[in-house]
Amino acid sequence: MSHPPTGSRPVGIVIATRDRRARLARTLRQLLALPERPEILVVDNASTDGTRAMLVRDFPEVRVLALPVNHGALARNHGARALDTPYIAFSDDDSWWEPGSLARAAELFDDHPRLGLIAARTLVGPDARPDPLNDVLAHSPLGPATDLPGTQVLGFLACGAVVRRHAYLDAGGFHRLLFFGGEETLLAYDLAARGWGVTHCPDVVAHHDPSPAPRPGRPAVQRRNELLTAWLRRPVGHALARTGALAAQARGDGHARRALREALARLPAALRERRPLPPHVERAARLLEETTA
Repeated sequence: MSHPPTGSRPVGIVIATRDRRARLARTLRQLLALPERPEILVVDNASTDGTRAMLVRDFPEVRVLALPVNHGALARNHGARALDTPYIAFSDDDSWWEPGSLARAAELFDDHPRLGLIAARTLVGPDARPDPLNDVLAHSPLGPATDLPGTQVLGFLACGAVVRRHAYLDAGGFHRLLFFGGEETLLAYDLAARGWGVTHCPDVVAHHDPSPAPRPGRPAVQRRNELLTAWLRRPVGHALARTGALAAQARGDGHARRALREALARLPAALRERRPLPPHVERAARLLEETTA
């Protein structure tokens, strides 16, 4: 099998950040100590806390792409286009990679040409607790494929994902309509729809140390994006049922009311960009829902 030309650093890292200077600095110290010595690109979503000055002063070896406004998850798309490494690992400003994991990811991509995204095993906090999603991914009912490593999945954590750059750009990257929060499922759908493999490979390991501070708007945003994902890619009957369920919840749930209001405001754009999944990916999505229901 012929492998793509990778040079000395086949994996680059893209970090999307906004106004979390101290956490970003700690993450960069972890990443700069990796034996793989990856190229690191920080995409700054218009921070106002001195992030850019800190990067110039303390981390001159790190590339910076400064965006004039906050692009949310689309900052990763800008980063992927700016790098030219064949493989790209995503980190958040509170996550980093286990030494050796990026080298292992490159081997897996080299050996499996259809592999588009690796969902890593994620360890959380200073005591490295396994993220509950690890078991969900490991026991995916989609099972293995003969031409892919690991277990096939249709979900992942963005801060624990490594992508084949060509596959990521081929699928369009993260979708602009979701902005941020639960944006991963739609990308997994779009990769699979284009024929790329999305798998969980537990020997690729990411560390995530999220802030304990509450994120009060997060539940509403995630529910909004779940509904928008349904309208963008799933059958109309399924999307209508999800809309009805959220509307029923909205009668007594403030998060659901906000999610429904924001989803309905974006629904005309979602319908214009609607692209139903091919039958085999729709079957896989339904199997996952039936298994986790």
